[in-house]
Amino acid sequence: MNFDSADAITISTAVREGEVSAVEVTKTALAAIATRNHLFNCFTTITAETALTDAARIDREIAQGNNPGILAGVPFAVKNLFDVAGLTTLAGSKINAENPAASLDATAVAKLKQAGAVLIGALNMDEYAYGFVTENSHYGVTHNPHDLQRVAGGSSGGSAAAVAAGLVPLTLGSDTNGSIRVPAALCGVFGFKPTYGRLSRAGVALFSSSFDHIGPFARSVQDIATVFDLLQGEDDRDPVCTKRPPQLVLSQLKQDISDIRIAVAADYFTQGAELEALAAVQKVADAMKVTEYVTIPEAHRARAAAFVITASEGANLHLDKLRSRLQDFDSATRDRFLAGALIPSSWYLQAQRFRKWYRDRVREVFQNVDVILAPTTPISAPLIGQQTMILDGEEILVRPHLGLFTQPLSFIGLPVLSVPIQRPNALPLGVQLIAAPYNEALILRVAAALEAKGIVSATPNS
Repeated sequence: MNFDSADAITISTAVREGEVSAVEVTKTALAAIATRNHLFNCFTTITAETALTDAARIDREIAQGNNPGILAGVPFAVKNLFDVAGLTTLAGSKINAENPAASLDATAVAKLKQAGAVLIGALNMDEYAYGFVTENSHYGVTHNPHDLQRVAGGSSGGSAAAVAAGLVPLTLGSDTNGSIRVPAALCGVFGFKPTYGRLSRAGVALFSSSFDHIGPFARSVQDIATVFDLLQGEDDRDPVCTKRPPQLVLSQLKQDISDIRIAVAADYFTQGAELEALAAVQKVADAMKVTEYVTIPEAHRARAAAFVITASEGANLHLDKLRSRLQDFDSATRDRFLAGALIPSSWYLQAQRFRKWYRDRVREVFQNVDVILAPTTPISAPLIGQQTMILDGEEILVRPHLGLFTQPLSFIGLPVLSVPIQRPNALPLGVQLIAAPYNEALILRVAAALEAKGIVSATPNS
């Protein structure tokens, strides 16, 4: 078995059937990290000792005839804003390194462990999840496995790069304005942001509470669906976590999709992007024989309002430290938080009022369509340190514009999967599959069909 490219279910099946031990899988992952992580800088912490202990326990359970779970022996890692018992939750910051260790695992971490997955470590990110590039001044830059001179995206850059580099088959990240989808696209892996409140954020360091989601990165749609199913369920530790019963999607992946109405996002989502990003969307549309187009109204205003709300909420969360330890922030994070702290309350309230109006308008769009296609990013991965880019003949800043097509969607908590488009001798791109709230199953069924056709894949073309 090639562990660099095998997905989680393939690995767990081999472990449960006795073809390989969980300890052997864990040692292989730890060896890969030890020899190759320095190229990518994905990990900030390696939990080798506890990982080997957990793997040995799984092997004992299998030997005793017990079922250790659907992810038995699968190595996974988490963005370093998830609490891991015994580790200090850094959230990409220097300041947090002084905090005591977490006493409990985050709910999502605990659920994956209960399913037999083996936690290998914590992953690099933009400080306090505020960024799209994972160029962290405290813990270094995470490099894109497809081109080490380019960014992995952010803020969950370590999470996407670790999967793309073949270090682990599964990771968890968080998404406020695109922090799962952007790095998934730039690194060429699957990245899923379910409906806001669908998965518990308990034990996760938040950036902007009214936006923050968690979700998985993986090498296959099957793995994404498996993790989504495992992580569903209400949680009193997260006040926004839905009390809706879980809707399991893994068993639905092979269902016929001919009844699913699919359209391409027009207008805003076709402007300000390189032609290759739009061509990736067209490739998916052609494969699905999609000819319909829809307009998501006022998407540009939704993005502007998202900037206002997240900057304001993020700054408010860190206001005490901004007053007392300003010099200890990453300079890029510091400047944006300071700007956020100066936003008038009237702006924030107006942005929230617009949010409700926008949610209602998008709900109307979904009366006539089930899944919408759009680019994930306007460009492929930019160079590390690159400040500007030229789009539509205009020079614009790279960092904020990587979220051009993701922000208007997380603004109202829509479920979105970024699927990877691999291109020969070129960097990967991503396409967003978007649905109405709680319609994750529709997205994943379409993604599974695209994967079966070979249109989307986390395996680079030769």
